[in-house]
Amino acid sequence: MNRTLSSLHVWAQMVKLEHSVFALPFAFIATFLAGRHLPDAHRPLAGQLALIVVCMVAARSAAMTFNRIVDAGIDARNPRTAGRPLPAGRLSTPDAWMFFAVCCGVFLAGCWGFRAGYGNDWPVRLAAPVLIYLCGYSYTKRFTRWSHYYLGTAIAISPSAAWLAIHPDSIGWPAVLLSATVALWIAGFDIIYACQDMPVDRRDGLHSLPATIGPGAALWMARASHASVVALLVVLGRTAELGNIYYIGVAIVAVLLLVENLLVRTTDFSRVNLAFFTINGVVGVVLGVLTVTDVLLRNASSSR
Repeated sequence: MNRTLSSLHVWAQMVKLEHSVFALPFAFIATFLAGRHLPDAHRPLAGQLALIVVCMVAARSAAMTFNRIVDAGIDARNPRTAGRPLPAGRLSTPDAWMFFAVCCGVFLAGCWGFRAGYGNDWPVRLAAPVLIYLCGYSYTKRFTRWSHYYLGTAIAISPSAAWLAIHPDSIGWPAVLLSATVALWIAGFDIIYACQDMPVDRRDGLHSLPATIGPGAALWMARASHASVVALLVVLGRTAELGNIYYIGVAIVAVLLLVENLLVRTTDFSRVNLAFFTINGVVGVVLGVLTVTDVLLRNASSSR
């Protein structure tokens, strides 16, 4: 039993399973916004929610595993990442490829579930292109400084994909705005996170904004991205006709993003992990919970 738990911990550590909290709340927001257009209850069914979680976690785990395989050599030369399971030898490359294949299979099965259970072909049609795009991020840092924004757009697929999975006929500007919000939010905090690897990136010829334009200019780009996130959330609230509970969430997010960007300075990267892991985790959960609550309460009010 202890050996099994230890193995599961190593796999979860490799794909940073806990980081699913970044994108999953936004997928839930899209799921419940799209669910307003469903007949009867005007909210997603339990089976649809379960499939969203399966697809999200499986696709993210596949992409993270692929990234770990591709970057194993780079990680081994970086003191910050040398202890990861693959470069440290706690997992073998064949085992990682096997896990990647399993995650892809689970993702495809989840997409098929929408066809089999709800007559929606879109997830199956887009499954392969989504996986290819997600995995493509692993190579971008080798040739472009804009890899942070590629990562943002890759993760930003999740809300639009969730919307398509629940009610494709209603997809429109709210889904676009939500995806743009996620893209800029992820890109902003990935720029902050990359600041701690500048010396290694420069040594290995890897491209990141902090390594290519310097930490000062890069951090200003992160701040501009996060300021745009708040503006987009306000526009989303008006476009999707959301209420006060949602805007309370937006206000909290604005404060948290301000704190995040104040924590990291060009002369001090010691609090990057606090900014990256803790604050961004809270951002996703708070906005997700308050937005879904707003949608459910407004649905209940309109049905009376």
